Amino acid sequence: MKKMLIMCGAGHATSTVVRAKVEDWLKAQGLSNKVTIKQSAVGDEIDNIKNDRYDIVISTTVVPDNIKSKIINGVALLTGIGSDKVYDEVKKEIEE
Repeated sequence: MKKMLIMCGAGHATSTVVRAKVEDWLKAQGLSNKVTIKQSAVGDEIDNIKNDRYDIVISTTVVPDNIKSKIINGVALLTGIGSDKVYDEVKKEIEE
C-alpha cells in the first residue's frame, strides 16, 4: 500500500479539490486499494517529506527547494491543463 500526501498552503481548499479528483481517478483506474491518502498543509509536512514518510506527494503550492525533487506539482489538476501528465506521474509512482 502506497502512502500519498496531497497538500496545499493551509491544507484545506485546493488540496480538497485535488484530493477529490485523485480519488475519482484512482477509482476509475482500479487503483483505490493500492493507495492511502492524507491531506495536509505544506508547513506541517516538510519533515515528513524529508524523511520519506510518503511514497507520493502532490502539492498545489510552492514548496521549499530542499524537497522539490520529491514533489509532483498538482496545479494542473486544478486547471485541467496538463492533468494527464500528473496522473501519469502518480501512476508510475504507484506501480514502482
